[in-house]
This record gives sequence, structure tokens and C-alpha cells, in this order.
Amino acid sequence: MEHIVEARGLTKSYGTVRALAGLDLVARRGRVAAVLGPNGAGKTTFVRAVATLVQPDGGSLRVAGFDVVRQPAHVRRVIGLAGQSAAVEDAMTGRENLEMVGRLFGLDRAAARAATTAVLDQLQLGADADRLVRTYSGGMRRRLDLGASLVGSPRLLLLDEPTTGLDPRSRIELWDAIRAMVAGGTDVLLTTQYLEEADQLAADIVIIDQGRVIAEGTPSELKSRAGRDVIEVHARDRAALPLVAEALRGLGGEPRVEIATRRVAITVDTGTDRLMDAVRALDSRGIDIEDIALRRPTLDEVFLTLTGKPVDTAEPQDRRRHPAA
Repeated sequence: MEHIVEARGLTKSYGTVRALAGLDLVARRGRVAAVLGPNGAGKTTFVRAVATLVQPDGGSLRVAGFDVVRQPAHVRRVIGLAGQSAAVEDAMTGRENLEMVGRLFGLDRAAARAATTAVLDQLQLGADADRLVRTYSGGMRRRLDLGASLVGSPRLLLLDEPTTGLDPRSRIELWDAIRAMVAGGTDVLLTTQYLEEADQLAADIVIIDQGRVIAEGTPSELKSRAGRDVIEVHARDRAALPLVAEALRGLGGEPRVEIATRRVAITVDTGTDRLMDAVRALDSRGIDIEDIALRRPTLDEVFLTLTGKPVDTAEPQDRRRHPAA
């Protein structure tokens, strides 16, 4: 069986809102698949359907060969789910949390202890296993939450925006934990709005918008699909940013100014030629810069090209009326 998840023509509506509109999506075994999209695109609805928490209105959806509508109990036995916040008990130790979950999975006491020890070691929490969870950092709590999903040895782990709200260090720690799980044989289906996260973790990326797939491929394939190079200029000070943008205007697309990083980027068709033009334009105006570079598009720029909007500025939906994010 090549695909751990296979959705064909999947539909789901909430009143007049179509969360999934004929979604065709597959996730291959042995790889991390990331599902990207703006708020309201249908990411969470899709994950909830895979987890048998919502029933599709139409189409077909199979997980590890099981039909989610006709065989939901079989599906639940092969999946683990970690959402956007850690679901662990503060008043218990890390070890007690995982042993309790193991027993709920139906493991006997000895098997739950053995599974708990293995998962704690896998997620590098063994040294802190007997501390109360209330003393854990945010990153440790999220890793423990992943551990709770792994105690039952799922074939597929569903991660719905798992690093939301984490600081950069905790996010990197969680990425390392996810890589370790994949190396141990767990398939992962990940939804995220952090495109760097998808670039770091995913072998396959699916971009959805308005409940449909609009692009899919490896990170490299999607970047190539954008089809244009990017010239990026790092200004010495913020006051020079408007001058840099004006100097680059006309070489390609509209310059994009990032005030916080003092960078101006512009997409161009013929990168090498336009790089020389950019250097001459900046020099003729006497603009002092830190550096200038020609590079491939980032996933953020691919997303902007495909959806017409950057993922981090997409307007959030009211989830009480539009539970499709």
C-alpha cells in the first residue's frame, strides 16, 4: 500500500460554507506530508476527517487502507493526533501522563510502562520523566503531547499546527522530535502556517485553498514552479529602503520591503542579467548596501504566487461560523 492517506473528491460543508470542495489528496508512506493553506482553506477540517472526528459529506477517504466512514474504529487504531495545544495533565509527572494514555489505549500495565519508557527516550524526555508537568517548558509539554500520541504505536501521526505559540528554540526542539519519530518509522501528516516548518520537515507539500488542492510536490519542485528568481538587497539602514525599492522598480515585479530585516526583494525573469542591472541601478544612485544576492524563491513566495496572498496575512475566518481553517 503506497499511500497512508488517500482522499478522492472529498467534500464537507458547514451550512452554506464549503470547507472541502472536492479535495483530492494523497500522503505517501515513509514521508512527512505537509498541508499548507491560509486560514479557512480547509486544513483542520481535513485533519478532523482523517481522525474520524467529522464525517465527510461526499467523496472517499481511506487511512492505511481503511475507509473512515465505514471503518472508523479501524482507523482510530492506526492514528495518533496532536493538536494546536498540549493536552497533558499538569498535576502528574511526564511518565504518569504517558502510562495513563497507554492504559487507555488498552495496554496492560507492563506494556504501558515499556511503551512509555521507549517514547520518553525517543523524545529526549527521559531525564525529566518523573518531574511534574507543571514544571515543564512549553516545548517540553508539546513533546510530551506528541509522546501521548505515540504510546499506542500509531502508523500515522496527525499534527495540526503543532508549533503554534512556541518560541523559536522550542519550535526547533519539536522539529528534532518529529524527525526522530519519522526516522523510527512513523508516518506524519502535518498542517502548518509556518512555511519554514514545511520546508524543514516535509518531503511532500500540498497547498490547498478554498477546500481544493491548488499545488503539490516536493519543496524543490514547488520552488521551481514559481519559475522566477529573486534579487534580494540588504540595506545598511532602514532610511535607505525606499531608495532601494525605487532603484529596483522596473527590473521585475513590484519590490517587497521588509522593514524589520532591512531587506528589499524583487522577482525577476532573467536572474543573472537583472542582478547586474540591479547593481548598476544602486551604484548610479549612490545607495550604500550591506549585500545583494540572487536566489531561488522561498516557499512563502511560492505561496504568494499561487494564492495571491501571503500565508501570514491571510484574514482569519470566524471559526464559530466557518470551522474550516
